[in-house]
Amino acid sequence: MSESPAGGLDYKAAGLDLDLYDKTLAGMARWVRRTHTPRVMDGFGGFASLFSLDFNSRLFNRNYKHPVLVSGCDGVGTKLKVAAMMNRHDTVGIDLVAMSVNDCLCAGAEPLFFLDYIAIPKDDPALVESLVKGVSEGCVQAGCALVGGETAILPDVYKPGDYDLAGFCLAVADRDRLVTGKKIRPGDAVIGLASSGLHSNGYSLARKIVFERAGLRPETHVEELGRTVGDALLEPTRIYARVVVELMRHYPVKKRTVRGLAHITGEGLEGNVPRILPQGCRVRLWPGSWTIPPLFSWLQKLGGVSEAEMFRVFNMGIGFVIVCSHHFADSIIHQVERLGEKAWRIGEVIPGEPGLEFAPRSRPEF
Repeated sequence: MSESPAGGLDYKAAGLDLDLYDKTLAGMARWVRRTHTPRVMDGFGGFASLFSLDFNSRLFNRNYKHPVLVSGCDGVGTKLKVAAMMNRHDTVGIDLVAMSVNDCLCAGAEPLFFLDYIAIPKDDPALVESLVKGVSEGCVQAGCALVGGETAILPDVYKPGDYDLAGFCLAVADRDRLVTGKKIRPGDAVIGLASSGLHSNGYSLARKIVFERAGLRPETHVEELGRTVGDALLEPTRIYARVVVELMRHYPVKKRTVRGLAHITGEGLEGNVPRILPQGCRVRLWPGSWTIPPLFSWLQKLGGVSEAEMFRVFNMGIGFVIVCSHHFADSIIHQVERLGEKAWRIGEVIPGEPGLEFAPRSRPEF
């Protein structure tokens, strides 16, 4: 093909270097392939991905008689701003996977595969590889395959140094084993699984407290936290796939054991637990029944934030909630901790309108 005439424009002059783009694709390939299982049928780099849905084969952990596909889509939010301040981009991909996968888990589903979307102002192979490395790690933790995605170079949309991430998860559950919350009854137990920190929510407030009001820098070491501000704020979101998939094998919904699952994201416990409650059921939480990490009390004190606002914005140390028959609460907590997660019995279901309240005193003895 003939070259552009002297003084003529090309794609590189418009902001996209196609040779650099090819280098970007090559850099992410190993991280994508790392997540592949025999269920992924095609090779990396095609126009579309192929994934086997032979649910009765040995490719799946168990047979699915009436498979229902469960989907989720989310992003990372302004946590990306902290990653940019630290120039560290290899963990926010874990957050991206976690936000969609944890949502799908609330249906009692097993994650199958994940797709990502990366939007950047100019091609940067090192940045993209770092981001995809994190997505790959998240997929390994979730037990799902990274089968594809999109890297969009948008020089007129994003400022230099900015970028955005979005992710899409597909999962599967048996129709008869779907967790909907409809079987929740007064007297059921509420179990909380520990979060790893802020996860990916409340960062607009957290950044305002830390970097604007307090004037701290990411490298500032905080004695109460035992690490730097940046390390505390970049702690990846915990992925609960291994726990939930294992629990659904041992405590299926059809036996009315696990009755509701909630991912504690934006708006905290108060905004997410009521989403799974049927009419006539309300959740009462017991103050002091779980350990609130020091990060939250530090942020509250630093920003002069009310306790009510803290619980309305942040997860306050609980990243996932299981509602179950109270007869199985201790057994489920034991199973969760056997799988490496920390869990507490943090409340109970009581009669009332769907919502959440705090008991006037700490949890009763059992």
